[in-house]
Amino acid sequence: MKLREMQGSHEGMKTRRIDWKTIPLRYVCQLNPSVDFSEFEEDDELTFLPMDRVKNGYFFPNTDKFSRYTSSYNAFEEGDIVLAKVTPCFENGNIAVVQNLEGGKGFGSSELFVIRPKKINRKFLFYYFQSSSFKQEGEASMTGAGGLKRVSPDLLRQHHLPYPDSETQRLIADYLDRETARIDALVAEKEKMLALLEEKRAALISRAVTRGLDPTVPLKPSGLDWLEDIPAHWEILPIKYVATVGNGSTPTVDNSDYWDDEGFPWMNSSVVNMEVVTGASRGVTDKALKECHLPIISPPAVLVGITGQGKTRGMASILMRHATINQHLAYLKPQDGRLLAEYLRFVLVRAYSFLRSDSDGAGSTKGAITCDQIGNFRIPIPAIEEQVRILLLIKQGNEGTKNVKKELENSIRLLRERRAALITAAVTGQISKKEMRI
Repeated sequence: MKLREMQGSHEGMKTRRIDWKTIPLRYVCQLNPSVDFSEFEEDDELTFLPMDRVKNGYFFPNTDKFSRYTSSYNAFEEGDIVLAKVTPCFENGNIAVVQNLEGGKGFGSSELFVIRPKKINRKFLFYYFQSSSFKQEGEASMTGAGGLKRVSPDLLRQHHLPYPDSETQRLIADYLDRETARIDALVAEKEKMLALLEEKRAALISRAVTRGLDPTVPLKPSGLDWLEDIPAHWEILPIKYVATVGNGSTPTVDNSDYWDDEGFPWMNSSVVNMEVVTGASRGVTDKALKECHLPIISPPAVLVGITGQGKTRGMASILMRHATINQHLAYLKPQDGRLLAEYLRFVLVRAYSFLRSDSDGAGSTKGAITCDQIGNFRIPIPAIEEQVRILLLIKQGNEGTKNVKKELENSIRLLRERRAALITAAVTGQISKKEMRI
């Protein structure tokens, strides 16, 4: 079978006819091949790859004892390709060639396909799996619901891919190695600039909510483990003295009497990834509000992630609509006019690292922050008028970097789109050999 005329997606490239044949993927590689572990003892360390260790084109090394290996994991050898099959990791392009493995072999998440190239250039195949041609078919084959969709194994068994001669495969792989490295270097530089902007912003917030606006005021020791000196006229109080603290629940998921997409807004812990929360994760019914532990929270309030080992534990957002929450969130609703919700959020942003380490310490539930801990957490509190001025300073600082941040993010997006288009164009024959040799 000959590859028909391709639709050009590579900017500046004209669609042209090519004479590559296509071939079933299973003819040129092994899919989820077996691995012989007979040489290893139970205490031997091997490479172990949970899903979160496989990224876009690379993986973070990780090891575990061979004794942990069971048939529920997928095994791989040096040089195999691992490809995420679950959403959103597949769409995000989580794929890697596994190299420099501990012991030369390893095992990882069952949500990874393992592909062992046999009659095809390894890097050509690696890049082909990142092409829009393959990814579109993969997404179309997905089965399951919501965030649990997976690429069908039949896709790999039945998929046909472009199959140029070995010299052309090598040429394409070398070309994409060079060009994607250039693009990746530009992305890394812009991401570094974004990180510096965020550091500058974090420093402004930290100084404003812990030292105030006047550098000449007398200071006093805060007496807090996470904070040094503060203005002498500020108070230090537990949050529970100035705010109501509580959390919520998740109504029984399969009880349709409790859920309604048009119902009262219900939030899960993903909302703390946003600075300001105005939407909803789902909706619950009046029956759920009456029968389940679901507080009705009026805005403005602060939401804090309180469970898990991921970054959301300790993160804080401002809630700007009436809502209720699940058990993985705490709400902090300022009372008595002594504390502004936005100021409280910025204090918690400053205390993020301490809250996480403290919740992992002795005497607390591993990987969790309790409402009691939050209520007893002591924070610096200036007068309301000073809180307003502090928030204005932070807002002005954010405005000063917002446009630069937006330009950098847009530039990164365009570079990644260019990278994806370049890969697709190269592996489908839309770039001439002459250009790839330049």
